[in-house]
Amino acid sequence: MTAKLLVVDDDADLLQLLSMRLTAAGYHVTGVGSAEEALAHLEASRPQLVVSDVQLPGRDGLALFDAIRARHPALPVILLTAHGTIPDAVEATARGVFTYLTKPFDGKALLDKIGQALALGAPATHPIGADEAWRAPIVSRSAVMAELLAESKMVAASDASVLICGESGSGKELLAQAIHRASPRAAQPFIAVNCSAIPEALLESELFGHVKGSFTGAVANHRGLFQAADGGSLFLDEIGDMPPALQVKLLRVLQERSVRPVGANQSLPIDVRILSATHRDLDAAMAQGQFREDLYYRLNVVALTLPALGARREDIPLLANHFLSTLSEKYGKRLNGFAPEALKALTAAPWPGNVRQLHNVVEQVCALTTTPLVPLALVQRALRVPSVEVLSFAQARERFERDYLVGLLKLTDGNAADAARLADRNRTEFYRLLQKHGLTPGLFRNDGRPEVQGEATPPTPLSPRSDNL
Repeated sequence: MTAKLLVVDDDADLLQLLSMRLTAAGYHVTGVGSAEEALAHLEASRPQLVVSDVQLPGRDGLALFDAIRARHPALPVILLTAHGTIPDAVEATARGVFTYLTKPFDGKALLDKIGQALALGAPATHPIGADEAWRAPIVSRSAVMAELLAESKMVAASDASVLICGESGSGKELLAQAIHRASPRAAQPFIAVNCSAIPEALLESELFGHVKGSFTGAVANHRGLFQAADGGSLFLDEIGDMPPALQVKLLRVLQERSVRPVGANQSLPIDVRILSATHRDLDAAMAQGQFREDLYYRLNVVALTLPALGARREDIPLLANHFLSTLSEKYGKRLNGFAPEALKALTAAPWPGNVRQLHNVVEQVCALTTTPLVPLALVQRALRVPSVEVLSFAQARERFERDYLVGLLKLTDGNAADAARLADRNRTEFYRLLQKHGLTPGLFRNDGRPEVQGEATPPTPLSPRSDNL
């Protein structure tokens, strides 16, 4: 994958020269002339590196760096500075700028610094340009997700415990799997356990294992999930729902790096990286005494927060079409995508269930659609949104007439004379209305008999009756 660079300089000639040099070096370069343009570009697409002049019109390069650091703390920045602004550049370096180069600078030195900065955001096990399979299941093009994935890739190289926060259905386990794949432990097991889905009486045995005879039903030794994940990663989903008694035992395991199965006399050493996730507010849980503070700090060495789907709406069409492609194979259908109105409705929906809800909606429409393009009506049905159809006045009148006539024929058991009388219309006019809408009174008889000859039969065109019935 070619690294994307954002270059910021108000000198058009220098900007063009820099862009040409960096493009020739194999980078994908976007050049802009101001800090405002740079920040606008960052909202749309996240680069791997920013190279900026310090002296810019309006907001200068140092202010740009501060704005970047606030929004994208893992994004490296290199400053280009004239001699008069070296002290400012030195101060900025102390605040987190990767480095600065004084003008005129050597082209090779710039390329060397860029390479070093990019290596920071790409662990040695997954260098820039290498296969991005570690994050392939996470479908996204939004800047907020690009920032999160960059941070995830950086933390994956370490062995630090990671706490993933986010709403239900936002993809916390998917991110945990991606971190494991990007880590040096990728070849070892990834074990996931939902702490809220296993009864408290069984959770301890599932996590730590048990020995034969330790409790009723323990007919054999059982390896716990910590042992199963030895050498790899253990993902503790919904950690906020773990019972307090087990929180104490988990803390001891994390402190001692060993686990004692239920009923055992000795502890077993383990080498496991802990990834955990929760949709709960753990700060509030700690304040209420429901979650141990010491365990929280053991788990929350690095915190990553998954955005809700509503905060990354540009990803919705991408995700919807991705799900449709995979689900169409499951249901054996050839689907080409969504109708424009249907895709617009998906993008505008509130999505309280996040990505999981989107997947469920797409699966429902995939199962029910009979056309190559998924229509708006099916999407509205899946979203449980009332279908709103806007008709012209003529169309609405036409529909009302037909529905009114059908209602009368049902009410009178298909007797056209009675229906015409209820409508306060003469028989000739009433039959013309029936013919206009293709309605045959006999079809509405409950007994299935055809209309009797002479019983409210339509008058012949040669001798129309004009009397009101």
